[in-house]
Amino acid sequence: QVQLVESGGGLVQAGNSLRLSCAASGRTFSTSAMGWFRQDPGKERDFVAAISGSGLTKKYKDSVNGRFTISRDNAKNTVYLQMNNLKPEDTAVYFCAASGVARIPFGSGYDYWGRGTQVSVSS
Repeated sequence: QVQLVESGGGLVQAGNSLRLSCAASGRTFSTSAMGWFRQDPGKERDFVAAISGSGLTKKYKDSVNGRFTISRDNAKNTVYLQMNNLKPEDTAVYFCAASGVARIPFGSGYDYWGRGTQVSVSS
């Protein structure tokens, strides 16, 4: 069983930055692709970014590409999401997800999910 715990959310003004962290336990971290998703109330969970087990492959949602950076520290079993130039439309609950394989899965095909952390961006 894998446990994921997100942290780093909060309330910021537009144009500012936040860094989310996701600490993983219970599995060999370097063999797991990791992803970040977000969800607004009443809407479906939406892909934000993903990183392969090795860290060599990264994918981003078009609207965050160039503003958000996903990274991982396999020695610390932690994945990060650096969010710069935040916009009000980035407001959502952000979830961390882990895959059972090192390759980035298609869509939301992840095996384990955290409970989420709230990010709120005011205009």
